[in-house]
Amino acid sequence: MMDMESMRFNSIEELYKKLLPALETRVSELKLNGISYIKVDDIWEYLKRNKWSKSIDLTLSKCVDDILNTDESEFKKFVRSKMTNILGGK
Repeated sequence: MMDMESMRFNSIEELYKKLLPALETRVSELKLNGISYIKVDDIWEYLKRNKWSKSIDLTLSKCVDDILNTDESEFKKFVRSKMTNILGGK
């Protein structure tokens, strides 16, 4: 039997596909809480840049845990910052 923690991915796209169900679940949860502007790609980008890029020996279960348990305010700040940069705001 294959140990889930020892899974290796050949590309970032492969990892994304494995994590997509958790990402979609989190987006649905946020929508239930009245936050409809945060998308799958926002969560993916936030975690890739701010949590996972600094991690050593990151596991699939840790990625799923981060997706499902990162405070929604962190995602909100990230999206607001991204929109401010796009719109050239303050």
